[in-house]
Amino acid sequence: MQILEKNLRNCEGEIKLIPETLDDLWHLKNIIEKGDIVYALTKRVSQSNDKLRSDKEVFTVKLGIQVEKLDFHRFTNRLRVTGKIVSGVEESGYHTINLVVGKEVSIIKKWKDEQLRRIEYAAEQSKRPEVLILTIEEGEATGGLLRQWGVEEVFCVRRGYCKESGERLNFFNEILDKLRNIDFKYLVLAGPGFTKRDFYDFLKSKLDLKNVVIVDTSSIGIRGYIEVLKRRVIDKILGEVRLAEEAEYIDKLLEEIAKDGRATYGIEEVKKAKMYGAIEVLLITDEYLNSEREKWDIDGFLRQIEQSGGKILILSAEFEPGRRLMSLGGIAALLRFSIG
Repeated sequence: MQILEKNLRNCEGEIKLIPETLDDLWHLKNIIEKGDIVYALTKRVSQSNDKLRSDKEVFTVKLGIQVEKLDFHRFTNRLRVTGKIVSGVEESGYHTINLVVGKEVSIIKKWKDEQLRRIEYAAEQSKRPEVLILTIEEGEATGGLLRQWGVEEVFCVRRGYCKESGERLNFFNEILDKLRNIDFKYLVLAGPGFTKRDFYDFLKSKLDLKNVVIVDTSSIGIRGYIEVLKRRVIDKILGEVRLAEEAEYIDKLLEEIAKDGRATYGIEEVKKAKMYGAIEVLLITDEYLNSEREKWDIDGFLRQIEQSGGKILILSAEFEPGRRLMSLGGIAALLRFSIG
């Protein structure tokens, strides 16, 4: 995220920025709220009394809308923002602005502390190099790019078990073609058995392999990605990785729940734990947080937990740890002591 300008007074005002990655669009999805004013360049069609004309002029205009709806289209790399027009060539009607990577956007709102921290976090994280995790076993491979919201699978190659050396070479070459079409700086090779090391030997004469880490995992695909994150091997490349922390906390939460230990879940039980000052780590999904903001002052509730020494961890509902938390209601807590 590139921050161009901040004009804030008492956490209220305008921030101009440019999303530089798909991750940044995901952050904006969790920052922009209903009622905010968003300005961006967009396409409009000239008005004409002749509704049958097919040659209506399409022109670019800077339009301001008051947000009513957001849709994050991860597979088309855009965030659709729909709302009532408040500024532009016409100040009536509704319009949808498509926010995309590289396109300047201006957001006017009353900013919450968590949202300002997220903006700064995104600006810092966008400087990090991209990592591709390739999980591979005999006859099957999946590639996933490490995003701030999770691991995005970008390709899958399946050929079945390669009995002949020629079949195996074709399998490796097909993966190589996929890798050549992806922009990444670091590669993590993971999977069970020896296939990953054989593929590494194959790659040595094909690509620059200065930045490769080889990891043993019991699975490939999404389970393999999670194993890689849990083993903290990416820390060697990027330092502390938030996704690994999320996966570990969810495992610990489920373990404590299973033994009726120091954990609780669901908003009413979490409120009870907060009343006793028992919350050590609060886990909450972005999806749940955004939905609850329309009902009550959940941000104030989170600040109170932080003020009592509790840690707040916001998980993406787009990735596995967040999905597991959503199955528990979207909010849970690890406790300093059992509250019965």
